[in-house]
Amino acid sequence: MPRIAASQVGRKIESVVLPLELLQQLKSSDFTDQQEYDAWLKRSLKVLEAGLLFHPRVPLDKTSSSQRLRQIIHGALDRPLETGRNNEQMQSLRSAVMSLATRSDGSFSDSCHWADGSPLNLRLYEMLLEACFDSNDATSMVEEVDDLMEHIKKTWVILGINQMLHNLCFTWLLFSRYVVTGQAEMDLLYACESQLAEVAKDAKTTKDPEYSQVLSATLSAILGWAEKRLLAYHDTFDRSNVGTMEGIVSLGVSAARILVEDISNEYRRRRKGEVDVARTRIETYIRSSLRTAFAQASVGIVSLYLTFLSTILSTYI
Repeated sequence: MPRIAASQVGRKIESVVLPLELLQQLKSSDFTDQQEYDAWLKRSLKVLEAGLLFHPRVPLDKTSSSQRLRQIIHGALDRPLETGRNNEQMQSLRSAVMSLATRSDGSFSDSCHWADGSPLNLRLYEMLLEACFDSNDATSMVEEVDDLMEHIKKTWVILGINQMLHNLCFTWLLFSRYVVTGQAEMDLLYACESQLAEVAKDAKTTKDPEYSQVLSATLSAILGWAEKRLLAYHDTFDRSNVGTMEGIVSLGVSAARILVEDISNEYRRRRKGEVDVARTRIETYIRSSLRTAFAQASVGIVSLYLTFLSTILSTYI
């Protein structure tokens, strides 16, 4: 890494295509064995392929650079790439990569666009945020989380992240961490609710179509998960976990409110006083659960009656 840092003195981080620089600077001797080096080499090429060809920030046209990069990457996946700054194959790779990465997105900046296309940038940022959690305790954050977050935010200029996308990604991280760790850590649920309140503020201040699309997909996933548990809450909650019900209701209602009030075109066409999202959702949960419970009870009664009738018939006939 010192070699890489030394080679980039005077350059802004956003003007550097990191995988390309790593390919030029690192050698097989920097790894434990050749197999580890080859695996790393392929991963680096895959990152370039994903950022420049599959999910580019600036839409691709039929340029020779994109075709050349595709050929180089596919060829290197079959036959190991010869790295090194003065290597002809490496020079061809650099030329193709920089030609694509330096295309303007209309922002008049000198940033290289190799990891800021959606959804690649969001996935990479989510992976960075995962580092905030303790590897020995999946429900707890590391003690240095504030300092770590400041370092993570330095990648915004590379990944095309802003405060609104950060708030949304962090909300999703807290939610998914709560779900995958068994839905037992209430602090994660409360933190998710708190972060969702920030997302609600953001949603009211922007109509950016790209952000709205990501926002809608994220909140729909959260709402879908919550409603799966609330539309038949008699089957979901019992004495052991009823304490989580209030938090899940709040999460579902908050997600629904943002989707309806800040994204829905139908809501904008109607007066706000005509739509009470919280009341509507809660009434839906209650009515749906009552219908489910009644249907289950009816089935149970019918089953009991048929069993009784069968017993009587077998006894007396």
